[in-house]
Amino acid sequence: MPSFQTRLKITGLKPGNPPEAVMAAAVEALGTRHHVEANQLEIAGGVPQLNLRFLVDATAYAAENSRALESAALMRDAVERVAVTGNLTVLRRNRGRWAPV
Repeated sequence: MPSFQTRLKITGLKPGNPPEAVMAAAVEALGTRHHVEANQLEIAGGVPQLNLRFLVDATAYAAENSRALESAALMRDAVERVAVTGNLTVLRRNRGRWAPV
């Protein structure tokens, strides 16, 4: 199964939401469609960033990419209920390297 990764910048919390609600929302949303292999919070350029790695069912290459992009957008929508987001990047694992979709 193809492996994908999302990177989502978090620029702030919405009132009344604890920090842990951000990752919980991301994992829950992505987990409804795919197996989430890993998740972590990093600081990139001084800005928090969620990194989630997930698997997409194998079909055609373009269809897999499309499904990953749709799922990342749904994940972002879920996170935006609890936090203010920035840039979203979706990457695909190809020959041992992560490449933008």
